[in-house]
Amino acid sequence: MENLTFDTTNCSNLIHELLQKQRQIETEFEIDLNRSIIEEEETNCFGDEFVPIFNNPDNADEAIDNADEAIENAEDAIHNAENQVVPDKSIDSNSEQTTKSDATEDTNPIDAYGLDLRGSFVGVVRETFEEILELYEKHAAILGFSIRKHTTRFKQHAKIVTKKNYVCSAEGKRHSGQKKTKLVEMVDEEDVNVKTRKPRQESITRSNSKACIRAKVNKEGQFEVVAHVIQHNHELTKPQWHYLHRSERKMTEEKVVTIKTMKSSGLTTMDTYNSMATEAGGEQNIGHSVVDHLNFCSRLRMEQIEAGDAQTLVNILSQEQSEDPNFFFRVKFDKEGRICNIFWRDSMMLEDYRIYGDVLVFDTTYRTNRYNLICAPFVGINNHWHNCMFACAFIGDETTDSFVWLLQTFFKAMENRKPTSIFTDQDQAMANAILEVIPNTRHRLCIWHLEQNAITRFGALKKDKEFKFAFNQCLKMCVTEQEFEAKWQAMLQKYELTEHSWYKRVYELKYKWCPSLCRDFFSAGILSSQRSESTNHAIGFRASKATTLTEFYTIFKKTTNRWRSTEKYDEFTCSKSIAFTSLPLFGMLKHAAQVFTLSLFRNFEEEFGYSMATTFQMLGSNEECLLYQVTLEDKPWSAHQNSTFAFSNKNTRQVCFKKMD
Repeated sequence: MENLTFDTTNCSNLIHELLQKQRQIETEFEIDLNRSIIEEEETNCFGDEFVPIFNNPDNADEAIDNADEAIENAEDAIHNAENQVVPDKSIDSNSEQTTKSDATEDTNPIDAYGLDLRGSFVGVVRETFEEILELYEKHAAILGFSIRKHTTRFKQHAKIVTKKNYVCSAEGKRHSGQKKTKLVEMVDEEDVNVKTRKPRQESITRSNSKACIRAKVNKEGQFEVVAHVIQHNHELTKPQWHYLHRSERKMTEEKVVTIKTMKSSGLTTMDTYNSMATEAGGEQNIGHSVVDHLNFCSRLRMEQIEAGDAQTLVNILSQEQSEDPNFFFRVKFDKEGRICNIFWRDSMMLEDYRIYGDVLVFDTTYRTNRYNLICAPFVGINNHWHNCMFACAFIGDETTDSFVWLLQTFFKAMENRKPTSIFTDQDQAMANAILEVIPNTRHRLCIWHLEQNAITRFGALKKDKEFKFAFNQCLKMCVTEQEFEAKWQAMLQKYELTEHSWYKRVYELKYKWCPSLCRDFFSAGILSSQRSESTNHAIGFRASKATTLTEFYTIFKKTTNRWRSTEKYDEFTCSKSIAFTSLPLFGMLKHAAQVFTLSLFRNFEEEFGYSMATTFQMLGSNEECLLYQVTLEDKPWSAHQNSTFAFSNKNTRQVCFKKMD
């Protein structure tokens, strides 16, 4: 009894397909009656499932008659099935059939035109082939397979599309791979010195599927589906994997705008993808895979340097100059005409240098770009004790000529204003350039850089805590020249470093780094290790060895804007706040609170507090002066630093032989 049972739905679908097939044959026969042969590629594309147009009219009539007879048989079967009871069937809820049914229920199989997206599209007419593609994509999404573009036919001597073919992604066969096979045969396993490329192993993804759709331009100039093969020779994809189909992964304009916005905000490529996945409720809802995301960001990056990375940066600087008349930049070319040095600064940097240009930090230890060019930012300290940018440059080498060109360009951009002091790393070529360009400026070495270089010279003494303490005492804690000399010589003798070349050279440069020998000029606190370290870390930005010049400029602008935003906030806070102190705000403290910023007032308050806690003792006197020793109460170590103060009886002149730290 079960064998005599018919499913009326299946019979209805059968009639629908046969009617469309009849219409297809009649239409093709009318249009292509005079065609003598069929293109071979069309026959291979549609296979046995599609009956091509015959050039013989008799064969076409026979095919139409067979279709009519099949329709009549199907109608009889439906009539017989209406009088029979269809028994219930038990279906396992975990079966694949149930899964496909659920997927069909979740996706609406009827489009806006009332077309069943699960069935055949033969005879469907649309205005453009893009609409045909969109229709086929919906069909593929419901059934569970991926599609791709196939052949395109154009009108002769014109770029007008007359035919479009779209096929299942499993259409065709993979290349035999003879070239890769030969590559494997060339490998000599006995000779280990021969380096050969391992052949790439690719999975077979094509099964010569005949499923496809073909659309042609009809007499009205519209695209009409003339063939649609539904049957597949491979297993369809499960619903939970549909989002992985290539044809369902697209980078829309909305996504492009979102990604560009997040990238311009400084997010990494994976951060942008994770953010979009979180907002969409999971990566299955984004509409593209992580590989698509990485590829798009890579293409976006290549578009930015399409004209050449250095030339693109020059174009950006030219655009900046057109928007800011006071923007300044210079480019230097080598003998071959290639860009070797680039320098720039904007109008705000010039204003900052006019105010805070007494102290200049010039650091060239960063090679934060893919070309290994030297990044040379010029940094200063503002009145809030924060960093401010004066200028930035890229140089191709660390020769004296390059540094001379860079310093001369910098001072030309800064109205030829010279700083009181300049801090650099330990580079001889730079020292030569400074002596040539600005001989009257005090050149000092940054203690932080000196400390970092010293660590690499310690050798076996790295683990000796006493040696590290003695070295730090010489580097930072000595106040008088006599104290420094005594501690330095004691350290060299104790650890047998008297003949060490590096320590000899450092000692020769003591006037450029020793705190006890550098108290006669303004340094903005950069002699301290903490200020130097924070400055150098700040100008490190977020660049890396893979950063292009255009990407670096974007990072540079963001860093500079962040510093300026911080300065604006500090100015706002100072204008709306009054310094708080535990001491009575009278006299000197009140005046300091009025003229100093909050950051500087905290430093002054600390020094003022120490001055109130000091005691003094007369050491001796003569006819000309009185000599006192000043110490901090309850801090015996301060008495051993020989802090002295002389008071002259004749001209009331005071001389401080040591500054209290």
